[in-house]
Amino acid sequence: MPDDTPRPDADADLVQRAREGDTRAFDQLILKYGDKLYGLVYNMTSNKEDTHDVLQDVFARAYQSLPKFKGKSTFYTWIYQIAVNMTLNFLKKRKRRSGLSLNDMDSAVQQDPALVETGWESDPERHTNVNELQKRLNEAMQRLSEPHRTVVTLFDVQGLPHGEIAGILRVSVGTVRSRLHYAHQQLQTYLQDFWEQRF
Repeated sequence: MPDDTPRPDADADLVQRAREGDTRAFDQLILKYGDKLYGLVYNMTSNKEDTHDVLQDVFARAYQSLPKFKGKSTFYTWIYQIAVNMTLNFLKKRKRRSGLSLNDMDSAVQQDPALVETGWESDPERHTNVNELQKRLNEAMQRLSEPHRTVVTLFDVQGLPHGEIAGILRVSVGTVRSRLHYAHQQLQTYLQDFWEQRF
């Protein structure tokens, strides 16, 4: 029989100290999850300034809401819920942008360890193809609805399992799978022409 015992939250001690007013404990939690949260928000907004603004609000909301955190989920799942909800609210208020700025796009590509390891910068044609692919992928992501973009970001970019995504979004695992399936089909359709032309 599988063990259904909930896993203990590895952050419980830091969370408890933060709830008691220890700001250094909260800072440690932010350091632990800050990069993942940045990636989450950035992949949903496609804008560095917006990402920084949203994250500041997320951290402030999380700190203010700590007394209400009952520990029914892990801290990690809880703060992801806050980040997803606040990012979706932000996107509803913001007019959609058509895509990344060139600086954002170059930065995102240059920070990809897989590309750095392959030495793509020394190959001008590959450099052009990678930049164009990054741009097309961003445009394709922005064409998805917010719920579909969210599940793609959480699953494909953040690497979260279906069950955790369901917990964060407060939907069933079946809904997560369905949204992912549809989103992947849409992305494939949007990117098909590019792949046929380039590769």
